[in-house]
Amino acid sequence: MDAVVTEQLCKRYGATEVLHGIDLRVPAGSLYGFLGPNGAGKTTAIRVLLGLLRASGGRATVLGRDAWRDGPRLRAELSHLPGDIRWYDYLTGKATLAMLDAVRGTNSVTEARRLADVFGLDLGKRVRDFSRGMKQKLGLIQALMHQPKLLVLDEPTASLDPLVRESLNTELRQVVRDGRTVLFSSHSLQEVEALCDWVGILREGRLVEQDRIESLRTRALRRVEITFEDAQPTRPTPDGLHVGRKADSRLEGSWVGSIQPLLDWLAGQRVRDVSITPPDLADLFLAYYSDTEREGAS
Repeated sequence: MDAVVTEQLCKRYGATEVLHGIDLRVPAGSLYGFLGPNGAGKTTAIRVLLGLLRASGGRATVLGRDAWRDGPRLRAELSHLPGDIRWYDYLTGKATLAMLDAVRGTNSVTEARRLADVFGLDLGKRVRDFSRGMKQKLGLIQALMHQPKLLVLDEPTASLDPLVRESLNTELRQVVRDGRTVLFSSHSLQEVEALCDWVGILREGRLVEQDRIESLRTRALRRVEITFEDAQPTRPTPDGLHVGRKADSRLEGSWVGSIQPLLDWLAGQRVRDVSITPPDLADLFLAYYSDTEREGAS
């Protein structure tokens, strides 16, 4: 069963449509990256999924229930880290987590302490004395500590240093190994590519791509640089090799798709040196956005 399903999901504010018929599928037990630039509509979509906003059209189902109608029950089974989290400054970190634990009716003290050790957060300090990064760590602990079925994280690595980010990645991978689900919103492709196994791309309120990361990599572009022993290759270049520049015995270009045909062609050449980069998802997404813009203008 999918943990999250939307069908032609729309959200309007007056005459302004923010979400345009989104069909989102988040498989249960997956780490799903919800990617898009700031202002793409990610936070609005998340608020609809949490039952905090009512959709203007379409349907949203979370953990098998209607996101709006069953919102209160759903919020007991998931957790959310908003992009701009606010705290009671006069409470300590420990008191903040104890309050949230009591509201949820859970007993997560032991797990909260473990996570505080993992993220290096002193829970004895008052929140007013926390730095921005410390407040983000507190938000992550409250989201993780009761081990919800679904974690919805909006820009969770904001203000975190690289070591804490890696600790968070380890925790999120463990969540998925336990059979639970993470919906991870970000504007950083590098972050999503390193962590997630599924990705959905939102652009101007439209879901323009949704697939497994590995599947997208098969469509991504590789940079190719070849230096031949001869001035020119002895056989015509294969169809998949898009030549950008030729100079004497050097060729620079790009390749998309399975690399085996390129290797077979190279095996028949007198090659002095060759460089083939890993698939670059950034180029794929930038090219996709450019195509979308051209279609919209035509």
